[in-house]
Amino acid sequence: MITTLNHRERATLRAVAGGHAEISCSCEPDLFIDGLSCCDQSTVHRLARLGLIAPAHPGKCGERVPALLTEAGSRALGEVFAAAA
Repeated sequence: MITTLNHRERATLRAVAGGHAEISCSCEPDLFIDGLSCCDQSTVHRLARLGLIAPAHPGKCGERVPALLTEAGSRALGEVFAAAA
């Protein structure tokens, strides 16, 4: 799967991969980076819909839990770095 990612999407994936993010448990999740609400929720929703980020574990609706980079997210981020090399 090759997903074209823009700069914000790549930066968001890097923040999640670095362990700096929490995600709300909902069908349209909110993302918090270093405790602050991510200002580009459309990016967050797209990454979640593509299955590139996800909650680390289930939670109650609206609860914030650690966000994780999925296997697909890791591959997508790796493809971006490989293409740049």
